[in-house]
Formats: sequence, structure tokens, C-alpha cells
Amino acid sequence: MQDLKMGKKPVKNQKPNGLKHIKTVVLKYLNTDKLKQVILTNKHLDVISVFLLICEVILGVLIINNVKYTEIDWKAYMQEVEGFLNGTLDYGELKGDTGPLVYPGGFVYLFSLLYFLTDRGSDIRLAQYLYLVFYLVLLQLVFRIYRKSKKVPAYCLIIICFTTYRIHSLFVLRLFNDPIAVILFYTSLNLMLDDKWSLGSIIFSLAVSVKMNILLYSPALLLAYLNILGLKKTIFQLLICAFIQVIIGLPFLLNNPYSYIKGSFDLGRVFLYQWTVNWRFLPEYIFLNRWFHLFLLVVHISLICLFLKIINKYFNTYARLKNIQSGVKNQLKKKSAHVNMDSMVQLFLFPFFVVNFIGIICSRSLHYQFYVWYYHSIPYLLWCCNFSAISRLTLLGVIELCWNIYPSTDISSMVLLGSHLMILISLYIKGKNSIADSKNN
Repeated sequence: MQDLKMGKKPVKNQKPNGLKHIKTVVLKYLNTDKLKQVILTNKHLDVISVFLLICEVILGVLIINNVKYTEIDWKAYMQEVEGFLNGTLDYGELKGDTGPLVYPGGFVYLFSLLYFLTDRGSDIRLAQYLYLVFYLVLLQLVFRIYRKSKKVPAYCLIIICFTTYRIHSLFVLRLFNDPIAVILFYTSLNLMLDDKWSLGSIIFSLAVSVKMNILLYSPALLLAYLNILGLKKTIFQLLICAFIQVIIGLPFLLNNPYSYIKGSFDLGRVFLYQWTVNWRFLPEYIFLNRWFHLFLLVVHISLICLFLKIINKYFNTYARLKNIQSGVKNQLKKKSAHVNMDSMVQLFLFPFFVVNFIGIICSRSLHYQFYVWYYHSIPYLLWCCNFSAISRLTLLGVIELCWNIYPSTDISSMVLLGSHLMILISLYIKGKNSIADSKNN
């Protein structure tokens, strides 16, 4: 009233400007109690995710501009796709300095695009920045999964971002193709969590077409199809995966099908002993012996069978909860209410990450770039184990240390295998106990 008497216009409620809003948010999280809640729990993973992505942009730029790039496979990749771009469709004729092309057709198309973007592969700095973008995309996909599952505390995500030299190196200092295949896999996993199964199957098949290691997830994918979608829809999804592979490989299959299949899907490929990270403690003659490779295959299949009941139970429970969620949401639509059952995605993730982890343990040889195959799933697996927080972080640190010892040693390879087996045994016990608890309830 006083303002009206003096001829002043009443002041309307104004929204705070951008700077004031940022200040408000910062002050909100700067007090000690709030920081502890943010870092020690999984309640604010969205805030931590944004913070980590910003930090990773800065860190990535610093690495690119201050750490020397190391040429390993990039030049060979460019030579291999250059042959394709010059008209060669016989896979046996596509070669680089490191030998013949051993990746499927998706690799050829993707790296042909990078070939053009980087001036025939000569602009290494641009390639590094492109890989920095790839790394940020991967992190966002991984963070989204962790935000939905609410499985690990925020400090774990901070640790896996800031304590891994090897992963940063694989992206921006080495330019391997492995990270791109992993990005496509995590994209497909996110799509399947959103019930976009057909698109997820397309992307999964594309991931396989970049590098064959993604097939390590295939037992879990098949069981997910069967338990969640049923037999008819499973067949349809498998046809989608197969169709993508045929379309991608068609130019090469029409030219020389044997050469393409043998070159890109060679399950009998023998790796060099000098690069092995996991079996260094074995004599070279055993490492190269085909009976050792057969032994690993038998162990791999046996472990999948051992976990089969657990995996089926997890997927079956996930499917039932999805149906319940759908029914509850339909009932609450008219009431404008919301039900959040995101944490049930733990039942979906566990089989995928465990099956891949089994494949890692039973791999004939793990090279340094293969670390990205499972690195971002290690925290999830550790937090599924009945370990203390200190034990989990210790195992995380020990595995990271083993992957950063170059060249690998007898001790580092034995410690790595031992750490993997400790986690696998704990995961099996956890899964069996979960089944027993569900029966008792």
C-alpha cells in the first residue's frame, strides 16, 4: 500500500538470473553434511555425473595437449580401410602394417568415415578430439545405467574416472577400435532397458560388426530375449541381429564369402604371447598350445552353465517386475501419480556383466586395449559381492595396477587372475543366496 501511495509500481516476483541460480545450487551442495550425502550415497548421482563429465572434458583436453600420442594401430586401420575405399572387396587383400584386417565390416565403414574426417588419417590431433567425444559419450551411457540401478555410491564413479590412466590412454592416446564397439554395446543396453528391443538389437549387432568381443555378451542377450520377450519375439530379434550382419558384410560376402568370414570372425586366432596381460605366468609353449585354448573354451562354457539358473532367475524376476510396473503405471495415470522402479534394472544388468566377466576370465589373451571391454562394469560387479567397502576398493585398485604394469609379469598376471576369481566366486555365492532367499519368501 505504501508503494501505491508513493506512485511506485508493485514489484513482481522475479525469477533469479542464471548467475544467482548457479550460486544457489553451489551453496546448496557446499555444506559438509550435503557433500557427504552426495559423495557417500547414490542419491545424487545425477549431480556427480554432470560434475564428472565437465571434469573429463578438461582432463581430456589437458592429456591431448600435454601427453605424447603413441602410434600403435591407427595407421594400420587407415591403411586397411584405404584399400576398401580404393575398391578392394576381398577381405584377404585388405592389410596394414600390423597384418591382415581381422575385424568385421562395421569396422571398415566406421573407420572409413574417420579416414575422411581426419584427412586420410593424417590429422591425429582431430582424431584425438573425436575420441574424447567418444569417451564422453561412453561415460554418459555408463552413468545413466548407474543412475538407474542405484547400485554404487557416487565416490565409486569419481574413482573410476580419475584413477584410470589406462582407459584415458586407450581413447585419446592410442585410438583403438575397442572403445567404439563398447560404446555401441552400452547404447544397445540402454535401449533394451527402455524396452526398445528391436533398436537395441540393431545397435548390438552393429557393435559386433566393429569388434567380435561383443559376442561375449551373447549368452546373456539370448537368455534375456527368451525370459523377457518369449520364443516368438526371440526369433524375431535374432533375425534382426543376423540381418544386420548380412547387410553389413554383403559387399564382401558377394566378392569372397570365405575370406570375409574367416578374416572377420576367426575364432581360432592365436594371439602373441608378448602382449598377454592375463596368462604371462604360463610358459609360452603352454600359452600357444591348442589344448590350452580348448581347455579355456570348456571352462567358459562350464561357467556359463554354472550361472545359468541364476541368470534365468534374474531375468525372469525382472520380466515379472516389469509387468507389475506397467500395471501400476496404468492405474496411476488418472491420479497423476508416479512410480519409480528403476532399481530393478539391477536384475537386468547382473547377467550381462557376469557373462562378459566370465568371458574375460576365460579369454585366450587379454591385450592392454581389452581393458575397456569390462572396466566400467567392475564397480557394479564389486558392489554385487558381499565384500566390505575397503575390500571392494582394494580389488578395484589391484586390478587397475595389474593393467598398468607394462610389460606384464608373472606376478601381475597371477594377481589379476586371482582378483577375477575372487569376484566371480563371490558373485556366484551372491546369486545362489538370492535364489534361496526368493524361495524362502
